[in-house]
Amino acid sequence: MAQRGKGRLRIFNEAGVLAAADVHVALRLSALGGESSEDVVLATALAVRAVRAGSVCLDLTRIREVTVDEESEVDLDALPWPDDDTVVEALRRSPLITGGSKGPLRPLRLVDTAEGGLLYLDRYFRQEATIRRVLDQRAVGQPLVDEQALRDGLDALFRDQHDVETPSPSPDRQRIAAAVAATQWTSVVVGGPGTGKTHTVARVLALLTRQPGPTRRIALAAPTGKAAARLQEAVNEQSDALGLPPDLNAMTLHRLLGWQRGRGSRFRYNANNHLPYDVIVVDETSMVSLTMMCRLLEAVRPDTHLVLVGDPDQLTSVDAGAVLADLVARPVSGTENPVLARVVGADLEAADDPLEASLSTGERDRLRGGVVRLSRGRRFGGGIATLAVAVRDGDEDRVIEILRGGGAPEVSFHDPDDLDALRSDVVGTAAAVTRSAESGDAAAALRHSEEHRLLCAHREGPYGVQRWARQAMEWVGEATGQRLDPDRWYPGQPLMVTANDHETKIYNGDTGVIVRRDDDELVAAFVRGNEPFLFHPTHLSAVQTVYAMTIHRSQGSQYDTVSVVLPGEASSLLTRELLYTAITRARQHVRIIGTEDAVRAGVQRRVLRASGLRRAIP
Repeated sequence: MAQRGKGRLRIFNEAGVLAAADVHVALRLSALGGESSEDVVLATALAVRAVRAGSVCLDLTRIREVTVDEESEVDLDALPWPDDDTVVEALRRSPLITGGSKGPLRPLRLVDTAEGGLLYLDRYFRQEATIRRVLDQRAVGQPLVDEQALRDGLDALFRDQHDVETPSPSPDRQRIAAAVAATQWTSVVVGGPGTGKTHTVARVLALLTRQPGPTRRIALAAPTGKAAARLQEAVNEQSDALGLPPDLNAMTLHRLLGWQRGRGSRFRYNANNHLPYDVIVVDETSMVSLTMMCRLLEAVRPDTHLVLVGDPDQLTSVDAGAVLADLVARPVSGTENPVLARVVGADLEAADDPLEASLSTGERDRLRGGVVRLSRGRRFGGGIATLAVAVRDGDEDRVIEILRGGGAPEVSFHDPDDLDALRSDVVGTAAAVTRSAESGDAAAALRHSEEHRLLCAHREGPYGVQRWARQAMEWVGEATGQRLDPDRWYPGQPLMVTANDHETKIYNGDTGVIVRRDDDELVAAFVRGNEPFLFHPTHLSAVQTVYAMTIHRSQGSQYDTVSVVLPGEASSLLTRELLYTAITRARQHVRIIGTEDAVRAGVQRRVLRASGLRRAIP
């Protein structure tokens, strides 16, 4: 509790709507700016809370749409909420917005849009404005390209899969996406798992390297070390066939921008010192926060090809912002692209199979903004794809129909007490991993470790990772007759790294297995390319035993079978994006463990992150 909070601030604090930090920041800003209106102080605290909850600003038309702990019995409707119009009028007069007699301090920004008012903390207002300005500037005009070289490259790189000698008569959206990226300064390539995003990225790089002129300097980046390593491996696997430079290195966005500890400017590369690359590809952009996207766009040269890749339907950044989803939905800007129209004009109406629909009028319009959505899934199909689409579209009845046995053998639905199938998969996977680990076959142990993964929405509590990891260890121990000790190394022990280690090239989120070598030494094995990467486990700076993981942690990974433990329907973490992310981790089978009420609640509840990027702001 915030002891300094009085009146409505204290009521909202005691109800769990506001944290102590929200109250203290609001009171301090009000004191500095000379603000006495209780409505403005409450709105300020709610704006601080909104950022803490992942929004960029406070949507003044949705002030009451807050969540509290699922165990709370507080009636949110009974709280003394102010009138929306009264709050807006008070903010218009507030010295925190207009500046006051105590100086030019303006910690808040009020923005009017057609959909309603948005209240920003000044820092996030400036960052969003920077993103909008840079993107609009980059959308004016297109790079000069050799049109014939572009045509030849597209024909060579996108041939029919069944006839490598003949260009495909009706190419899919990958070809269109590659052409857009080659003819726009900024392109956004989005799609679900298995739609060929990385495949397309490699061909974008190949197209650009085939253009006449100096050798292109290429940078590959991602928000996490794990995602960067996967991007690097995926591109380098195709580099020989595509004629790309060998051994392209990928790095985190922090390393790309040159993070500097204790410097006045946090990053070496910024608005005054641009990055030296001609092409920059950022993968897993859905996990990039507003602040990081602002820093990246400031540092990118105006004549650099920037390709942003990701899945806007997945879980977003843990920090403020849902930038990728905003970029896909923002108002279309940019000029017509005559080169693109001439090169792939006919392709815009083409469809190479029933799953690959022609681009709609809206999608063709978005090509001017460089946005292309890949829709043809190649990694999985059948029930998993159908279920994922139903969740993404918010069709709860269809989701329940599929889960209840609507002709989808790749999907199963279990009550919370029906754990036999889960136990069988946990024990069977652990046994297969242990056999391979004991025999020293690291590759097989790693391969078996991806046969099944238990995912949870929470870290703690009855539906959390800690509880279910203990349960899994008990099941494995009962099956083997041996007690598993997570504090000691043992063959078959599943590992997850919790911090980046650039020296060993092991990154936060990487998973591995303890394996016994021929000399009886225990080593940690991790996937790196085609060969396992082995080293002594004492070299790991931060690692934990992982028999279960959060759905957030699973982003960017794939497993043959995924078991998802859903929390109760009141959990604020249970959202459509969480369900979609969990389901799309599975290659062959997804098992949902929970109640129908929980499933319906998850499909209905969206991650509503307020932002101005997708609105028309004058």
